[in-house]
Amino acid sequence: MKSTDKILSVSQLQEQVNTWQNQGQKIVFTNGCFDLLHLGHVDYLEKARQLGDKLVLGLNTDASISRIKGPNRPLQDEMSRARVMASLLFVDAVVLFDEDTPLQLIQAIQPDILVKGDDYSIETIVGHEVVMAKGGEVKTVPLVKGYSTTNIVNKIENQLNPKTK
Repeated sequence: MKSTDKILSVSQLQEQVNTWQNQGQKIVFTNGCFDLLHLGHVDYLEKARQLGDKLVLGLNTDASISRIKGPNRPLQDEMSRARVMASLLFVDAVVLFDEDTPLQLIQAIQPDILVKGDDYSIETIVGHEVVMAKGGEVKTVPLVKGYSTTNIVNKIENQLNPKTK
């Protein structure tokens, strides 16, 4: 299987999720920008996948990230990010979404388990009501402290432009 085979449209993903659920598999869903893949992402996604049988990753489009994080982001285009994420063995499907939140996507695919990092509370996770209303679970997983794309960008900027005293 090629990594590109895991990058699906919403309609393709709905069909795939239905197939998996009909086979009795638990579908875990998470989302994010995943602009620069780092240890924190890998650890988080491994932990998320361990909560069920299949991990679906909702990935913000370039336009969505720019609206949320500003005009200098993302650093990598959406297809590059999608391909990198799809190459991870514990990610079973990647789908792009253009909205600021994944609510419409969560409503469309109806995952069994919704996951975010422990910097969220269950009540602040977008889509928690949708998943819980159908008897699903909403969970948080511990994050590796000190790892974020913003921290990496800041470190690079500080090395390129050291502050003079």
